[in-house]
Amino acid sequence: MKRFLLFLLFAFPAVASAQKLSESAVEDISAKMATQFQRRNDPALVFVTEQMSRSGSGGLEVDKTMMELKKDPAALDAALKFLYQYSDCNRQTLIANLRAMNVSSGNVFPLATYIVNKNKNEAKTLQEEKAELIRIGAIPQVTSVMVAPPASQPAVINTNALPPAANTPGTTQPAAAATTTTAPATSAAPVEDTRNWEVRSVFSITKPDELATLYGKENLELRDATGLDGNDAGKAWYVYPDTENEMQVIFNADSSKTIIFTQERSKWKSPFGIKPGDPIEKVNKVNARAFRVNGFEWTNGGVVDSWEGGAMDKKGVQILFRAVNSGDPKLYDQFTGEKKFRSDNASLKKLGVIVEKVVFRTYQ
Repeated sequence: MKRFLLFLLFAFPAVASAQKLSESAVEDISAKMATQFQRRNDPALVFVTEQMSRSGSGGLEVDKTMMELKKDPAALDAALKFLYQYSDCNRQTLIANLRAMNVSSGNVFPLATYIVNKNKNEAKTLQEEKAELIRIGAIPQVTSVMVAPPASQPAVINTNALPPAANTPGTTQPAAAATTTTAPATSAAPVEDTRNWEVRSVFSITKPDELATLYGKENLELRDATGLDGNDAGKAWYVYPDTENEMQVIFNADSSKTIIFTQERSKWKSPFGIKPGDPIEKVNKVNARAFRVNGFEWTNGGVVDSWEGGAMDKKGVQILFRAVNSGDPKLYDQFTGEKKFRSDNASLKKLGVIVEKVVFRTYQ
């Protein structure tokens, strides 16, 4: 019995330490990730930052979050998870990446152990998600390690993205055969859309002139705006007005900005990846828990009342929902009037509840 108690005495601290990082490790990895983030071209941190923005883990001001990870334990855990994902959920590759970031040698293995243990149940999902992002072109297929990978894992490189090999001294390219045949006319390739669709680009601006610089004066128009409650919200600058990519920006008196989206087919990439037209089930998943919504057809009807401490709580996100299938009065009446309902109520799927409007409020 004594031996068993002694075993527990020594085992539990070991298990606990594996589930918690020391202050030194937190300081170290936070500072190193901030340094790499500032370079703006580091592939690992570009990937991590995009995933933080895509998942909403970085909040509305993801740049600020990446610079201050030690102040937000949840954001730090998310950043470490995405570094693990970038490393193909491979411990050796993760260690190589931590070393490449100049993490102190004494913190490398504790960090690797912590990251792997915390995310081991998600490893397969993370790998599948990364593969899908590469497949659809959301991220480039580049090396998954910042330095030479371990011998057991070759680097993965997108050879299709490499430029054609240039002639080297002493070599020549075969000359094209002479011909008098006229090549058939071909239609011009479609022009690539190089516009920046990242919503976070708007967060740092402070005046309308900067909007004009970003999107062109010809694509701006000052109009009346309405809030989630349907009431007058003052004047807003409409970017790409009357198009699928319409975005409204309100410069508030307290130096904050309100950014509004109402179009379902927009190209904008917003924090948390939420857009008009998304089903309420997706918002549940992003928030990582159910939330409360005001009853339809009433004051602030369809507006989120509380995120219930979820991922979007206190992040400056407001959403208005609407029911697409409201033809069944008996069913619809369960969610109308002076009441609040939970977003995970199974009957909401029958109503086809979707996002109608998304509002971001930022003080950056």
